Amino acid sequence: QVYRSLGLNQSEIDAYFTGPAFLAWNRMGNLRGWAGPLPPAWHLKQLYLQYRIVERMRSLGMTTVLPAFAGHVPQGVLRVFPRVNATRLGGWSHFDCTYSCTYLLDPEDPMFQVIGTLFLKELIKEFDTDHIYSADTFNEMTPLSSDPAYLSRVSNAVFRSMAGADPEALWLMQGWLFQHQPDFWQPAQVRALLHGVPLGRMIVLDLFAESKPVYQWTESFYGQPFIWCMLHNFGGNHGLFGAVEAINHGPFAARRFPNSTMVGTGLVPEGIEQNDMVYELMNELGWRQEPLDLPSWVTRYAERRYGAPNAATAAAWRLLLRSVYNCTGVCVNHNHSPLVRRPSLRMDTELWYNASDVYEAWRLLLSASAELGSSPTFRYDLVDVTRQAAQQLVGDYYLSLRQAFQSHALPELLTAGGVLVYDLLPELDSLLSSHSLFLLGRWLESARAMATSDQEAEQYELNARNQVTLWGPSGNILDYANKQLGGLVLDYYGVRWSLFVSALVESLNSGNPFHQDQFNQAVFQVERGFVYNQKRYPATPAGDTLEITRKLFLKYYP
Repeated sequence: QVYRSLGLNQSEIDAYFTGPAFLAWNRMGNLRGWAGPLPPAWHLKQLYLQYRIVERMRSLGMTTVLPAFAGHVPQGVLRVFPRVNATRLGGWSHFDCTYSCTYLLDPEDPMFQVIGTLFLKELIKEFDTDHIYSADTFNEMTPLSSDPAYLSRVSNAVFRSMAGADPEALWLMQGWLFQHQPDFWQPAQVRALLHGVPLGRMIVLDLFAESKPVYQWTESFYGQPFIWCMLHNFGGNHGLFGAVEAINHGPFAARRFPNSTMVGTGLVPEGIEQNDMVYELMNELGWRQEPLDLPSWVTRYAERRYGAPNAATAAAWRLLLRSVYNCTGVCVNHNHSPLVRRPSLRMDTELWYNASDVYEAWRLLLSASAELGSSPTFRYDLVDVTRQAAQQLVGDYYLSLRQAFQSHALPELLTAGGVLVYDLLPELDSLLSSHSLFLLGRWLESARAMATSDQEAEQYELNARNQVTLWGPSGNILDYANKQLGGLVLDYYGVRWSLFVSALVESLNSGNPFHQDQFNQAVFQVERGFVYNQKRYPATPAGDTLEITRKLFLKYYP
């Protein structure tokens, strides 16, 4: 509405917004246009959804945060206002200027205040306000200058455009940039950006505080209030993971920090449908005065989760607590398992825990299935732990086939590759397909359900497929948002592994060396083919979860 009122035409607006699956990165100035344009019906449906969200939040006494203007603008602004001072930022991540390199308005250009204030006034008119606004100008984008005076002017301009529409405005800002580009954000630069806003009128999210806290090296954000946040998950990846000791002690240490400006705790995962226990724990800590006794807490957790005390499940959870959930040091949870990564001869199979603890937890959980098998939370956890065991096994088979290839042992290569491609991956796929929360069909159908026409449904489905696979037109951030879903394991990961094993066998048979570059070109066709295969995947589960788990266990328990 604001861009149209300023004189931009629809095609200029369409060229700016990304498709629905990538809008978060459009908001932060990282991407433009990719997987778009947004259909008119999208904007309307989002508007009505926003009314409902805001109303529901306020009825529960929650404080809404509305988005403010961070300075990124469509190229069309330069046509309408030819004398405006805007600079093109660089490419983001592995994207070139086809879909990146957005324009940033100079904070001192009068249009910055005009657009920023106009946008916020429109929002407030539409949704009312609780006076807190989010904006991220330099999230993973290098500023044009490291001069502290310039950085102060930018943050001051963003804040003034908020205050121009709402004199009580508070700016909520992600602190990710400081730990993401520490070479640029030295203490002088951090202080300048934070002090461009009056003290107390900004709240910083210390976004990855369980692994890379920023408050410690910035004197508690130089006096600006902050929220101690657990990020935990990247890309909505599946995979058991947690840093429970850091979570259990971190918030209390931050409160005791000299001149601490901490005002709360937060949860900021990129995707939340995994590792429920970690989110239970973090939510509970906000109410506590001191760290918990974790083994006894997790024992009670198992009882609450399944609705009955059970020695086997309690023991399983204590094993998981001390292994997968106890990552120490700087832990960054991207699932790097060979299962969900493009095959090569240099894959990462390192674990931060003892694989045997997960296998034993798997055995213990399965032993409780007669007693707890009717509990939905138990069935979910059984699938999740079995999936983790299978993920570990894929790593083992990968090492076997790599070793066989490097020793020129064709029979061993055929055996390991055959088990992986023709048995383990199909079995894992059928396990996941037996549970509604592990279905590719559910992911795709929920995207299609947003549509008001067949054409929209196709676009939304392509957005959903691209996000969990190629993440961009050419695998720009390949497998960043990998998921382990029934349908995806067989038709995407499985087909890749099949191609890889065939390529290795062909290399040994012919005596020609294996070329990763050639393989990458061939496998990209497979990956892209999956995104566009137009196959409909079931959105309802099939098969008996407990039976499939038992079968997998009897076959593969080491």
